[in-house]
Amino acid sequence: MNRAIQVYRGEFIESTHDIHVAIVSNKGELLYSYGDPKRLTFPRSSMKPFQAIPLIETGASEAYRFTNAEISLSCASHSGEIFHRETVQGILSRIGLTEDELQCGTHIPRDMESYKQLIREGKDLTPVFSNCSGKHSGMLATVVHMKEDVTTYREVEHPHQQRILQAIEDVCAFPKKDIQLSVDGCGVPVHRLPLFNSALGFARLANPAQTVPESRTYTLTKIRDAMMEHPEMVGGTNRFDTDLMAAYQGNIVAKAGAEAVQCLGIVDQGIGIAIKVEDGTPRATSVATMEVLKQLGIADESISHKLEEYVNAPVFNARNDKIGVVKANFVLEEH
Repeated sequence: MNRAIQVYRGEFIESTHDIHVAIVSNKGELLYSYGDPKRLTFPRSSMKPFQAIPLIETGASEAYRFTNAEISLSCASHSGEIFHRETVQGILSRIGLTEDELQCGTHIPRDMESYKQLIREGKDLTPVFSNCSGKHSGMLATVVHMKEDVTTYREVEHPHQQRILQAIEDVCAFPKKDIQLSVDGCGVPVHRLPLFNSALGFARLANPAQTVPESRTYTLTKIRDAMMEHPEMVGGTNRFDTDLMAAYQGNIVAKAGAEAVQCLGIVDQGIGIAIKVEDGTPRATSVATMEVLKQLGIADESISHKLEEYVNAPVFNARNDKIGVVKANFVLEEH
């Protein structure tokens, strides 16, 4: 069966996943692809580094003394671990707001120990546990700094969401009139654009030199370095983004998105990679990503060994026995 990602139960293929890949230089050249590199896609949370651009460029991060860890958290889909929540609370305290102003909604955090502790204490989930609370606290910091309405900050007409839309147009080189909008899981606008342009954005995030104005180069470098310096804020314990950035030690900036999107930028090569699993199944994303890095010659043996659980992702049963594996089965097309 010729599918890009194959899921084995024992020795037998049980399921498969199709993928789309675009690999683009920071100059806008399509270098490699698989499937449809121009597939219109909601990158979802992969856009968070670009949604953080106004935090830097309005001066809000400087005014409220954001640390690199806090900037990284503003780009995060975090696990809701205690250090994530305390960092969000610290941001809100400095800008004079509380959790009540967060409009990201609530959900059970990925960090189950935090959730169990909440249950033991007889407390309810609050917005700070949301994986998007870091992004929302960064948005609120910008809105407070700009003296704008905090009650409508997530609405598309709000000046802050318009700033984000303009930033995505600029960095991803896709006209905002052509960016189709919907609503993300946390209630803010989500942007639909070709995979090619998402990859281009990450190429420029990784290495913006001579591709954007000098002031924007500073912004993208600041965001990139914060994410790579504090990858634990972007995801958390045993998270692919976190482990990938930690393993590559300053050469990869990565951000996953819901519905099986993965975007990353390679610093020393100035290239961006955008991957979408067609059926939205996230178990295929890390396997596809590691195979792309391998075919590009970026994943050496030592790093692949360190990230083995993402290269050939194990399949477990209810007893936590390994009973299968997820494998890659595709070859990139060079352009």
